[in-house]
Amino acid sequence: MPVNGFPGSADVLVGKQEVDEDVGVPRAQARLRVESNSHFKLPYSIFRSNVRYWARFCEPINWEKKMNAIKGIAVMSMVATMASAGYQALEFTKAESISDDSGATLAYQIFVPANVPADKKIPLVLFLHGAGERGNDNTNQVKHGAMDLIRYAQSNEAAVIIFPQCPKDKKWAEVNWNAPSHTMPEQPSSSMALIFKLLEEKTNKLPIDKSRIYVTGISMGGYGTWDILQRKPGYFAAAMPICGGGDLAGAPIMKSTPIWTVHGDQDKAVPVSRSRDMVAALKACEGNIQYTEIPGAGHDVWTRTYADISMIKWLFSQRLKK
Repeated sequence: MPVNGFPGSADVLVGKQEVDEDVGVPRAQARLRVESNSHFKLPYSIFRSNVRYWARFCEPINWEKKMNAIKGIAVMSMVATMASAGYQALEFTKAESISDDSGATLAYQIFVPANVPADKKIPLVLFLHGAGERGNDNTNQVKHGAMDLIRYAQSNEAAVIIFPQCPKDKKWAEVNWNAPSHTMPEQPSSSMALIFKLLEEKTNKLPIDKSRIYVTGISMGGYGTWDILQRKPGYFAAAMPICGGGDLAGAPIMKSTPIWTVHGDQDKAVPVSRSRDMVAALKACEGNIQYTEIPGAGHDVWTRTYADISMIKWLFSQRLKK
């Protein structure tokens, strides 16, 4: 909608953060959507100060020139401040990869705490990202949730945390996300098979407490979490699948594993019924299940979930029974 003669859409978002009304353009209601690099979150203060500086010296009528300048400033600011968003986790992780005999490769980031006593065994957390973070850059998978887990491991209890990256066009579990239900494929996906190999390698080489191995994942990673629980019963001490879905027939297999699952009741990407049905199946076989359904929430329930330290504490408090 034109605003005070501004000949464009009033749709200004930068990294999904709205610019306020005091940035130096007419009533500052003109909004900019930066499509490229949309996975970066631009710190608001940097964007605002740059736009104010630009608006002070630009010509007052050439709106096309002004908008092009704002776009350039926004993109440059986002690139310059990349590490301030979820990518801050990369300051604390190490990039590695693992391959199988066929040459298939799985990239991953790993956090290993410093100064752990030589005789101390520590937990391991496997984090499975969502579909939007797939690729081969070995960075995008730490976009969501990673820093919350790392901060907990830094401040509360030392732990190894692994963030594998699923290749583009692959899935942790090769199932139809749009289906109301699915049957677990007989064989794990190629990416999941490499996760098995990765877990075996790290639990043997690092001082891991094998009674305290945890898995959590979001969206596609939620599906992956349910899938790996069914494929490796008795391996994980606890799990937190977030807005995903599993094979209902697998409930009896995983019923002894403490599971806390989360879903938004307004999720348009993964139907909330996928979590509700898994919860019902686990309750029917007296499984160890907790469920948080968030009223009014859409697909992104992981931000508040990982920010809730009580849930992370719950995860770390679980141990396999001897």
